[in-house]
Amino acid sequence: MKGIGALLKALTLEEKASLIIGAGNWTTAAVPRLGIPSLFLADGPHGVRRVVDEQGLGIPGLPATCFPTASCLASTWDTALVEELGRALGGEAKALRVDVLLGPGVNVRRTPLGGRNFEYFSEDPCLAGELAAAFIRGVQSRGVGTSLKHYAANNQEYERFTVDAVVDERALREIYLAAFETAVKKGAPRTVMAAYNRVNGVRACEHAALIDGVLRREWGFDGVVVSDWGAVKDRVVSLKAGLDLEMPGPRKDRRRAVVRAVKSGALPPRVLDRAVRRVLRLAAACAATSKGGATDWEAHHSLARRIAGEGFVLLKNEGVLPLGDPVRVAVIGRSAPEPYVQGGGSSRVAARRVDVPLDEIRARAGGAEVSFCEGYPAGPVIDQRLVDEAAELARRAEVALVFIALDEFVESESCDRTTTDLPANRVALIKAVCAAQPRTAVILGNGGVVTMEEWIDGAPAVLETWMAGEAGAGAIADALWGDVNPSGKLPETVPLRLADTPAFINYPGENGRVRYGEGLFVGYRYYDYRGAPVRFPFGHGLSYTTFEYGRLSFSETSFKDADGLTVSFEIANTGTRAGRETAQVYVRDVRASLARPVKELKAFVKTALEPGERKAISVHLDFRAFAFYHPGLGRWVAESGEFEILVGSSAADIRLRGAVRLRSTAGEPSLLAPGSSVRLWLDDERGGPLVRPLVEKIEAALSKEGGGGMLGFILESPLERLLRQWEEPLALNADETMADIMRRLHGKFSAPKQPRRPGGHGGGKGNNKEARKPGKRNLGKGIQEKK
Repeated sequence: MKGIGALLKALTLEEKASLIIGAGNWTTAAVPRLGIPSLFLADGPHGVRRVVDEQGLGIPGLPATCFPTASCLASTWDTALVEELGRALGGEAKALRVDVLLGPGVNVRRTPLGGRNFEYFSEDPCLAGELAAAFIRGVQSRGVGTSLKHYAANNQEYERFTVDAVVDERALREIYLAAFETAVKKGAPRTVMAAYNRVNGVRACEHAALIDGVLRREWGFDGVVVSDWGAVKDRVVSLKAGLDLEMPGPRKDRRRAVVRAVKSGALPPRVLDRAVRRVLRLAAACAATSKGGATDWEAHHSLARRIAGEGFVLLKNEGVLPLGDPVRVAVIGRSAPEPYVQGGGSSRVAARRVDVPLDEIRARAGGAEVSFCEGYPAGPVIDQRLVDEAAELARRAEVALVFIALDEFVESESCDRTTTDLPANRVALIKAVCAAQPRTAVILGNGGVVTMEEWIDGAPAVLETWMAGEAGAGAIADALWGDVNPSGKLPETVPLRLADTPAFINYPGENGRVRYGEGLFVGYRYYDYRGAPVRFPFGHGLSYTTFEYGRLSFSETSFKDADGLTVSFEIANTGTRAGRETAQVYVRDVRASLARPVKELKAFVKTALEPGERKAISVHLDFRAFAFYHPGLGRWVAESGEFEILVGSSAADIRLRGAVRLRSTAGEPSLLAPGSSVRLWLDDERGGPLVRPLVEKIEAALSKEGGGGMLGFILESPLERLLRQWEEPLALNADETMADIMRRLHGKFSAPKQPRRPGGHGGGKGNNKEARKPGKRNLGKGIQEKK
């Protein structure tokens, strides 16, 4: 290809319009006379789905490695392993002549009912963002582009093409955009895919504030923004918003519309050229790596097995696992011979081979007698004959292994689940087998979490294997016999019941809108804030060994926000088996001016330890680890004050904690106004000293008159109103006094301008949870957002 500038000059208007709209279902337009190649795009997140017919949907596509899905991958909490997966996927994409792999998916799991949760990493944006960045780095190291998706607030399949996600600005920034931001800044994907849905009334593909504002100007993204397939409504409007490439094509009507808009003056030529320039840069980057070549499929199959083993989560174990050397093993459940390895939809891979759990168990069991029965049919209907047969088989064995999976396509693109409960026939089977055999292990296969209250108390051991990919069966045998020590940790909270979950009241929405009424409080943030019990907390996962944490220290106990903080501690393996432990570092803002979660994950480290081995761990927490997004100021703010650093094995298992003090280096202008309540004035760091003497005089006067009960009325009154009411008793001029207070308040600071907002509603709920408890007068530094 020639230089980009030369190509732009040589292209005709019609050719430029063709380059920003797909040429087929999976290809971009080529301009042969100028040497501009067509690019091939292909799904997906856990395997390459390269279609045979370039103009067809092609599900599932050419054979490729089916790796574990994102739910299993996320449970590894291992960025190095995810990057290794990315390199393997990039290699397969290159061999299959794919230029851009459409992944990873980084949307937050807002509700456990999400049909595509198996494609997404986590309920937490820190974990999701770091893993996505690693995935991107791995794939793109092989010369193949990635497409970070689905931007943004695309958190359900119900009405996914049209639904309007109504989300406040803090939740949007801190939860739903944060993982994208990390992936963009640390992974540098070549493309970002804009979603189908609306965000606060604006189509994601036409959302200039999100695309041109946040993504490009704030985060510095310089790649191509591509539409989800068929998501563009108006090509000219989306082009102006910053969407460079519409897929799929061909859409002659769209090309003509762009040409007409340029000729009529409705679309500035520079806007079209901007998009064409980005598409040309992508084409040049992809063309720099020749496609084709061989793939070591056996090596990738082995990698898929290793990833699966690292992602399995041992939820419960009352001494049943590892198995040891049983003589009689009962294998029960239809998913033992028919494994549930992936979900439905565009991510579905044509696996080159799929290992079978029953076969792998027979191979690993050696000379043991391994018997099998189906246990349950497809669907929810209980077949009592199968249940009774399974119970009797379990009773005669030394150990029972119950394989439980959801029915195929229950978890899929285009449809959300309707429940988190297992089907009735699986529940009946688990109960019967566990009652018959005290040494029973339940092996779960699912993409999103399932609730377990009907049966968990009776199950001695539970191993969550997710959708484990084509080699998951061998990994299951490895974990059951202890050849691999389970080290996975939950990327999503397992609730007691669906009704306990944060989005339960607001999902799926009505009249085309879904309101994110839980705000920031998604996943463990919600359960922490409410003090609500859960079945298994975020980050939970057992091991066949034990770990001890100690020696917590900080680079400084008082530090500047710009410098950040280094947290150091030690982990020791105090058991008899080698194992891997993921240490999770959470930050708690002890006192904040706006509502904040009780704690938030800000770093994690997975480390391997031999028995008796001890390792020193250090992580650095930067400014953002302590900051929240302030809608009134339109930026991230880290307030001076005390923070608590929490290090644990899960969100509920905190092993170490220590306090540090942050010193803000940013001179934040006050958002107090004459109409702000007296309470907010008193709680403000600079406003309090200015009004406290006046308030104390009023309190004293009221006390003399027996009006002490009016204190609450005073605190909730706007300051300017209170001054007018007490103008005569205090012998002051209300207007002059208010003006003087405002001058002294701002000092060298000028009143802030209202920021441009990406469709959010802004605003916070006031102060943090602790400060807002009834009976406390000092409620923190409460800041009134300007209206």
